[in-house]
Amino acid sequence: MTSMARARVARRIAAGAAYGGGGLGLAGAATVGLLLAEMHLARRRVGNGTPPRVPNAEGLYGGTEPPAGEPPLRLVMLGDSTAAGQGVHRAGQTPGALLASGLAAVAERPVALRSVAVPGARSDDLDRQVSLVLADAARPPDICVIMVGANDVTHRMPATRSVRCLATAVRRLRTAGAEVVVGTCPDLGTIEPVRQPLRWLARRVSRQLAAAQTIGVVEQGGRTVSLGDLLGPEFAANPRELFGPDNYHPSAEGYATAAMAVLPTVCAALGLWPAEEERPDVSRREGFLPVARAAAEAASEAGTEVAAAMPAGPRGPWALLKRRRRRRVAETEPQPTAQPS
Repeated sequence: MTSMARARVARRIAAGAAYGGGGLGLAGAATVGLLLAEMHLARRRVGNGTPPRVPNAEGLYGGTEPPAGEPPLRLVMLGDSTAAGQGVHRAGQTPGALLASGLAAVAERPVALRSVAVPGARSDDLDRQVSLVLADAARPPDICVIMVGANDVTHRMPATRSVRCLATAVRRLRTAGAEVVVGTCPDLGTIEPVRQPLRWLARRVSRQLAAAQTIGVVEQGGRTVSLGDLLGPEFAANPRELFGPDNYHPSAEGYATAAMAVLPTVCAALGLWPAEEERPDVSRREGFLPVARAAAEAASEAGTEVAAAMPAGPRGPWALLKRRRRRRVAETEPQPTAQPS
């Protein structure tokens, strides 16, 4: 699918999500039988039969002494198993811990991490997760990172419903005063046990959902980072290194690769990135585009950020497309006696 064709479909999905449409799916009727049969085989081959295990990474990162009068920054992870860090054994290897330690280093300020992400969650679980975040905090989070979409594809959730649930979650968090960064649907065509023709179909469907997610998120004031093939050619080139033991979830190296791509956007959302980095760099093919076109381009290139720019243009809202330089993050365990504020 070309970038322009993906932009048109993504725009239709996002419009259906915004105006109440519910029937627009990501796979045509002729492929549904094939999709179900192949997905059943893939599910039998993916995983090693062990129950989900997610290390508890909640706690304080970057020391215990914030600047005078400033509480720790509050980072919350929402979404599915990728946001939770399923597939690794230590708390410091989860994306939440990696982002918290990286953010603390950039901000020179402690970061309190909380996670409400749940393995297996779909976008319709975000309403519950957001309610937990907003009801159980003395003050709203400074930054929320959402990773969701893969289970929407595998469970054939209508794309309009998926995007509507995500956009609503972003709107609630933004209204509460939190910045929001969304890692869009990963490219399920990279999963090794998935065979053709499902591999091709999974790639097309997941990228289409990622583009539609981007439009919905940006229109609600959030930012997106395309996870694509889990953020970079390293994943395709080194699947044995970047997939975890179940051949489905990322390994520690895979999560570190993801965190390196998301961290600059998290820092930029909080105003912690140098001002000169916020200007589009023509040499990196950055610039202002209609949001649907920016979304389609981001879905095709992992690690690309899309953020709102001008409110409207001849073809609707415009967005800034950025290809930020990745920031290496170090594995750090949470303070054992600290509790998130």
